[in-house]
Amino acid sequence: MQGLLPVIRSFVRWVRRPVQPAVRLWRRNLQLRVVAFTLLMSVGVVLLLGFVVIGQVKNGLLDAKEKAAENQATSGFSIAKTMAERGTQTQDTSGNGTPRTPVDSENWLNSLVEQFSSGGKGVYYIATLSPANAGKSFGEGGAYARGPRGSNGVLPGQSIPKSLSDAVETHTGALEQYTVIRTDSGGAQRGLAIGKRLTDINGTTYQLYYLFPFDQEEKTLGLVKGTLATAGIFVVVLLGAIAWLVTRQVVTPVRMAAGIAERLAAGRLQERMQVTGEDDIARLGESFNKMAQNLQVKIQQLEDLSRMQRRFVSDVSHELRTPLTTVRMAADVLHDARTDFDPATARSAELLQNQLDRFESLLSDLLEISRFDAGAAELAAEPIDLRDVVHRVVDAAEPLAERKGSRVLIRGDAQPVIAEADPRRVERVLRNLVVNAIEHGDGRDVVVRLATADGAVAIAVRDYGVGLKPGEATRVFNRFWRADPARARTTGGTGLGLSIAVEDARLHGGWLQAWGEPGGGSQFRMTLPRTAGDSLRGSPIPLEPDDSRRNRGLNSSGLPGRPAAPQLPSGSPQVPVPRTGTSGAAGGPGGSGTARMMGGANGTPGPGHAPRPPSADPAALPGTGARVVERRDAAREDDS
Repeated sequence: MQGLLPVIRSFVRWVRRPVQPAVRLWRRNLQLRVVAFTLLMSVGVVLLLGFVVIGQVKNGLLDAKEKAAENQATSGFSIAKTMAERGTQTQDTSGNGTPRTPVDSENWLNSLVEQFSSGGKGVYYIATLSPANAGKSFGEGGAYARGPRGSNGVLPGQSIPKSLSDAVETHTGALEQYTVIRTDSGGAQRGLAIGKRLTDINGTTYQLYYLFPFDQEEKTLGLVKGTLATAGIFVVVLLGAIAWLVTRQVVTPVRMAAGIAERLAAGRLQERMQVTGEDDIARLGESFNKMAQNLQVKIQQLEDLSRMQRRFVSDVSHELRTPLTTVRMAADVLHDARTDFDPATARSAELLQNQLDRFESLLSDLLEISRFDAGAAELAAEPIDLRDVVHRVVDAAEPLAERKGSRVLIRGDAQPVIAEADPRRVERVLRNLVVNAIEHGDGRDVVVRLATADGAVAIAVRDYGVGLKPGEATRVFNRFWRADPARARTTGGTGLGLSIAVEDARLHGGWLQAWGEPGGGSQFRMTLPRTAGDSLRGSPIPLEPDDSRRNRGLNSSGLPGRPAAPQLPSGSPQVPVPRTGTSGAAGGPGGSGTARMMGGANGTPGPGHAPRPPSADPAALPGTGARVVERRDAAREDDS
């Protein structure tokens, strides 16, 4: 059965492939659906009307035919009875008193059939049956057998139903029944048989039948059917054309509005609808044009305001450089001569120097932000080994890490991690991430991980400090946002570093995302395409690290929330966990691992860990998408 499933799926796909364009057209074309529904309902109405009309015409024709046939047959039966009675009287009253001589019944019946059929050729047939021959064909014998007779080649035995002949034999009145009239030429036609039991000139009983074919009635009914079919087709086509014209008057302005809306969304704000008339569609077009006009005005105002803001920031940044240069020169002189000043003045000179450094960084960041806002940022991509960039950033951050009591560990640098990227921008992003991790790591180690797979490269910076509260990972990339406004910027940050970093990642066509849990640290992950211009499908590094509380089976308080993972073999590298003292597992905060050589190549786990192939991360969304681990529910905490 399992082997048949792929075959069935392939067959279904093969069947659906030619149907998909028609289904797509049906879903997208409102006019087609309206016309199709109109035609379908019109066909239903025409068929219903045709059945009713044809039924009424058929019943009327049959009623008229039956009445005419009954009158004709009743008259014939009376004449046949009168002829038999007259023939008998003639034989009984002879002039010389001699006894009556019997007349040949067969000749008398032949004469009767010929006489009756002479006036109804093409209108009806005449047939006779004797009691012993009722319902039998020519050549069949019996007591008192006399062969059946028929006019104009009709076959009495095959045209007169046995049930009718039996009923006629037992009743004295005339009876009728629908039948199929057959002739010796092989023809067959529907008709009406009316028969009655009579006596011939010798007093012997026989059955006389009138057979009325429905040729004329069927021709009339066929003409009515053809007329109704022609009129029905004409009506359906006419209704379809009317529906198409009516819907076109409504759908065409809607399609026009949809096309203009798409062009407005593409930035062509001068597009407008052509309005004719004063009906509802015209009012809709006028309202649409007014909306587009107001939208164009508002967008133009916003563009002008944004342009003025960008120009203001750029002009101010440039204009401040000249006085800042002068102030920098004077501050450098004061800073160099601070040893000759009193302690208060010397401290003021140092503060002045530090704030000038921060002021220059702020101006540089403002200029960079203005370039991104204006769309003037350019990417100078070239093949680089990201390991070199990481090493430069870590070396530059080493003094700050020593002051904070942290170590920066690098993993996944055993093999080259090559990508087409702008080294200056990538280094700026990593510098922001590493410095922020050290500053907020509370003296614990910082782990930098590199990995490459599936056309993407990723660098993740993991710290074990205060972490991020729920919802903060989506705001951490906002300009001038601070998790703790009361926390001092000991490194002189401007509050624009992460905003510039996410713009740099976007400029590469990549992602910069954040994850964090309160008290469990945070991780920032930058994912870039290995080749400039390619699209990302996933990241080689998961956004949530393996040593998060949830992945280790702990609740928000750090207590076990589920059975602990099995012990790793002796000598296997342990997963880094936040430390509370000065010692810890290798590779973790305070661990005894070796910097820059922790773990396997490309960020893969060492022995004792099952390799996990990189796949599309559900949190790997374009832009600044991020994910924060929520607090565990109270039930788990109680169970622990």
